[in-house]
Amino acid sequence: MNNWLKRNGIHLAISAFFVILCFVYFSPVLQGKVPIQGDVMQAKAMQREIMEYKAKDGKGPLWTNEMFGGMPAYQIWVQYPLNLTTYGIALITDVLPNPVGTVLMYLLGSYLLFCVLKVNPWLAAAGAIAFAFTSYNFIIISAGHSNKALAIGLFAPILAGIILTMRGKYWMGASLTALFLALNIRANHIQMTYYFLLALLIYIGIEIYHAVKANKTKELSKAIGFLGIAVLLSVMVNASNLWTTYEYGKETIRGKSNLTADAAEPDSGLPKDYAYQWSQGVSESFTFLIPNLYGGGTNRLDAKSNVAKAIETVGASPEQAAGFAAQMPVYWGDKPGTAGPYYFGAIVCLLFVFGLFIVRNRIKWWILATTILFLFLSFGKNLPFISDLFFDYVPLYNKFRAVESILAVVGLLFPILAVLAVKEAQDGQYDQKYLVKKLTWSAGITGGFALIIAIMPTLLFSFKTSDHEAFLNTLSQAVNNDKNVALTIGNALIQDRAELARADALRTLIFIAIGFGLTWAFITKKMKAEYAFGLLALFILIDMWQVDRRYLNNQNFVPASSLTNHYQPRDVDTFILADKDPDFRVFDTSIPTFTSADASYFHKTVGGAHSARLKRIQELVDHQFTKSVNHDVLDMLNTKYIITQDQQTGAYKMQRNESAAGNAWIVDQVQFVKNSDEEMKAISSFDPKKEAIVDIKYKNLIDTAKAGIGGPTAMIKLDSYHPDHMVYSYSAPRDVIAVFSEIYYDKGWKMYIDDVEKPYFRADYTLRAAQLPAGNHKIDFIFHPASYYMGEKISFAGSILLMLGLGFAVYTDQKKTKKVA
Repeated sequence: MNNWLKRNGIHLAISAFFVILCFVYFSPVLQGKVPIQGDVMQAKAMQREIMEYKAKDGKGPLWTNEMFGGMPAYQIWVQYPLNLTTYGIALITDVLPNPVGTVLMYLLGSYLLFCVLKVNPWLAAAGAIAFAFTSYNFIIISAGHSNKALAIGLFAPILAGIILTMRGKYWMGASLTALFLALNIRANHIQMTYYFLLALLIYIGIEIYHAVKANKTKELSKAIGFLGIAVLLSVMVNASNLWTTYEYGKETIRGKSNLTADAAEPDSGLPKDYAYQWSQGVSESFTFLIPNLYGGGTNRLDAKSNVAKAIETVGASPEQAAGFAAQMPVYWGDKPGTAGPYYFGAIVCLLFVFGLFIVRNRIKWWILATTILFLFLSFGKNLPFISDLFFDYVPLYNKFRAVESILAVVGLLFPILAVLAVKEAQDGQYDQKYLVKKLTWSAGITGGFALIIAIMPTLLFSFKTSDHEAFLNTLSQAVNNDKNVALTIGNALIQDRAELARADALRTLIFIAIGFGLTWAFITKKMKAEYAFGLLALFILIDMWQVDRRYLNNQNFVPASSLTNHYQPRDVDTFILADKDPDFRVFDTSIPTFTSADASYFHKTVGGAHSARLKRIQELVDHQFTKSVNHDVLDMLNTKYIITQDQQTGAYKMQRNESAAGNAWIVDQVQFVKNSDEEMKAISSFDPKKEAIVDIKYKNLIDTAKAGIGGPTAMIKLDSYHPDHMVYSYSAPRDVIAVFSEIYYDKGWKMYIDDVEKPYFRADYTLRAAQLPAGNHKIDFIFHPASYYMGEKISFAGSILLMLGLGFAVYTDQKKTKKVA
C-alpha cells in the first residue's frame, strides 16, 4: 500500500488539485446554486410527461405525447438500466454538482492521456488544463449542451486506451478503449462521437502506413484486432441506445423525404443549408489565438463605447445612448449568432506552432492532417468544395448540423501537440540553440500576428458583417431615415469592434511573452523543468480562466428553487389544466410554436422543439402551418385549445376549438391517394371527421366490401391514457374505419383488439387508423419496440463482458507489476 501511494502520490495530488479547481471556479455550487442553462430548461419542458409517469410507475415511458403530437422518448430521456455505462454517466453527472463533474471529466480524462504519452505529471496537468478550459468546452456548458460536453470530455481517455493498445498493452488498452467509448456513446451525442471516430480513422490509417513501412504488420494486426473487439463491446453495451436511434433516425428530419413534389427536400439527411447554417468563418479561426477578434459572443457595448458617444452627438441622453449601444451587434462573423469563439489559448497556440517545428513523433502528422481537414470541414458553406464532398459521399456526415462543432476535436489536438513540443524539448534530443531558434520563430509567428492586430487591426480585417449595407439601411430606419447618422453609428460600431480585437491582441501578446519566457528558461536550464511546467500550468489557467469567465461565471448560477419554479402557469394555462380530458392538444401561438418547448411543460402541444423530430411532422409543419394555419389539420390533431397573445397589450387569450375531432372517431369514407404528395395535398382541405385520407399502399388492410358507415349508434372513446399504452372501447353495428388522433410510428406501436394483435395503417399523413370489426370491443395501443427490449438484453451481455475484460486487464497488469518488482 505504501509503495502504491509513493508511486501514485503525485497523480493523487494533481487529481485533488483538479477537484479543488473545479469547486473554486464553480464556487456558487457550494451555496446550493445551480447553473442557468437554456437548453436544460427546454429539456425540462420536453421531459415533463416522461418524468411525471416515471414518478408514478418507477420507470419512464418510451413514448411521449407532450410535443409534436407525439414522438418516441429516445432522444429526450430514456432509462437503459441494463447498460453498465448508465451508472458510469450517473457517477459523473449526479455524484458531484452540475457542472463540476463534467469539467472534472475534462481534466482527469486528458490528464490520463498525457500520462499515457509519458509526459511529466506537472506538464500533463498543464495540458489537461489547456484542454479542459478551452472556451468552447465552457460555452456549451453555459448553453446547457450537457450531453455534448460529456462526449467531448471522453475523447482523451478513448485516445489513451487506443495508444496503450498500439504499444502492445492489449488487454488494458482495449478494455479502457471499450469502457470510455461505451461511456462516450452512452452520453448520447452521436455527432461528437462520429467526429472523433473520424479523427481516429485518420490516426489508424497513419499507424497502418508506418507499420507497413517498418514491416510490423503482425503487431499492428493484433492491436487492431483488440481494438475491433473493444469497439464491438462498446456497441453491444449501447445496443438499445444505438438500435433505437438508428431505427428512429430514418423516420426523423435526418431521414429520407416522404415528398417528391418539393424540390427543396433532400433524398436523405438534413437539408444542406440547414446543416451548414453554423459554419465557421475562414478568417474567424484566428480567434484560436485572439478571442475577441470577431467580437466574442456575449459582449455588450456600454456608455463609454464609440457607438454611445456617436448617439449622444445627435441629441440622445447618456441613458438612451447606453441602451441603444447595448443592442448593437458586436459579433461580426457570418454565423446567425454565436455564444462565443473557439479560443485555444495564447500559450497553447505558441507551443502548438513550436510543436510543428520540432516534434518528431508521428502523432504530429495525425494532429496536423486532422486539424487541417477538420478546419476545412468546419468552414461548411464557406468552403463548399470540401464540405460538399463529405456531405454527399461520406456515410452519415449529412445527418449532423452546425458543422463548426467539429472544432471541438481540434480543441483537444492543439494541447496534445503543444505538450509534446515541450516534452521533446525536455528530452534532450535537440541542440539548445536549435530549440531556442524554433521557439523564437514560433513566438514571431503568433506574436507577430497579435502585434499587427494590436497596432493596426483594420489592416487585415474589416470588422464589418457581410450584410453591412443592409444593416446600415435598417439602422437608418431606426434613426428617422437619417443615413448620415446611421453611417456615423456604423463607423463607430466598427471602431468598437476593432478596439475589442486590439485589447485582446495586447492580452495575447502578454501571454505569448510569458509562455516564451518560461519555455526558454527551462530549455536554457535557467529554471528547473518542474518549476517551468508548474508555471506554464498556472499561466495557461489564468489565460483560459479569464476568457471562460466571459461566458460562464457566477452570474450564470441561481438558487435551485429558481429553476424549480422557472415555469409558472399563466391564467390560460391554469384554465386549460383544469380540463380533465387526459389526451388533447394545445396550439400556443404566443411563443415560437415549432422552435420552443415552453408550452410542453404544461400541455400536450402541436408544436415543440427537438432536433430529431419526425420527418412527417416537419413536413406537416412546412406545408400546413408555415404560410397559414390549416384549421382542418388542427382539428385532426385534436387541438382543443388555441392560445394567442394581444400584440398591443401583451394579454394572453385562450380559445376553445369546438371542431376538434377528439381522441378517436369513426369516418364515413376513405379517400385513397397514390403517394405522400397527394396525401399532403388532400389534407390541405378536408373534413377529418368524415373522411380519412389513406395512401393506396395500405389498401390491402381495408376490406371495402365490409367496412362502411357506422351510423348514429357507432361510437368510440378513450378509456385509459398512458403515454405508451392507450385503451379504447367502441361499439359498431358493422365493420368501420376509425381514425385515432395519435401519431403514426410503426416501429413499436402495436394494436390489439380484445388482446389479439391486429393491423393498423397510416391516415391523414400522420395519424393512425384501422378497420374495426362489428360489435363491442376493447382496443389497446401499446408501444413495445423490439429495438429497445432486445437491445437491452444485448446491452446486459455486453456489460458483463466489459466488466470481465476490465477485471482481467487489471489482474494481468498487477501480475506483470509484481514480476517487475
